[in-house]
This record gives sequence, C-alpha cells and structure tokens, in this order.
Amino acid sequence: MPIFSRKREQEVQRFILKVVNNNSSELEALIEGPRLEGRVRLSIVVLLIPVKKNRPVIQRTFAAVTKEFSTSGLAVVVDTTRAPEECIVGFRWEREMRFVRAEARHLNPMGAGFYQLGLQLIRMVDPSEFPELESVTF
Repeated sequence: MPIFSRKREQEVQRFILKVVNNNSSELEALIEGPRLEGRVRLSIVVLLIPVKKNRPVIQRTFAAVTKEFSTSGLAVVVDTTRAPEECIVGFRWEREMRFVRAEARHLNPMGAGFYQLGLQLIRMVDPSEFPELESVTF
C-alpha cells in the first residue's frame, strides 16, 4: 500500500472521529447536565398524524425517523418547521399499527432543512376511538 493512501485513510478516520464525538449523546448529556431519564438511540420509521380540535387530521400524515427514545418521550427527525403541537404517532408493530398520543416539547434545527422534534408521549390510542386510524398504515 502506498504511503500516501495510508495518510488519506488517517485523514478520513480523524474526520469521522470528530463527527462522532461532536454528535455523541453522552457528550451532549455532559454539556446539558443530567437528564431525568436516560435515552436510547434508535432509528425507526414512524408516522406523525397531526391532531386539530382533538381529532386526527389523516390528510396531513407524514413519515419521520426516530432519533432517540425514553419511556416518556421520543425525538424524531422531520424536514419541516410546521411540526404539529399535538399528534398521534403511528408505529408498525408485529404486522399491525399501534398509536400513541403525543405533545410537542421542542423543535430544534439540525441543519440542511432538518429539525429534531421532541415529543412527550401521553397515552395509547385505540383505533376504535378514531375510526379513521384504521386506514393508516405503511
């Protein structure tokens, strides 16, 4: 292997290490201070169904990718600043959909038009409560 290609590999490794260290949840926690509850990083696709006047607005449903979870909340990555203040989060679980009511807690820019939306999970929602949820799937 030529000596110059090794130098290029090391340059890439240094850069990637900086990216990882600057985006590490452990380092973020040190800066922000202790959290009440730990977080688990997990990326899965979910559906966000905005709620208006206590009813789901199925026509405004959109997909998002989760970033991290706690037992009482989750953070999702969205590409809009028009994130819902209240929504129903749709999870695909064991070949069916499960729904959880949630309230927005924060919306922070990540760059390149993406935002982290923090949601507090409120309660499970049975599809019989809102029959229109029966048509929601992915």
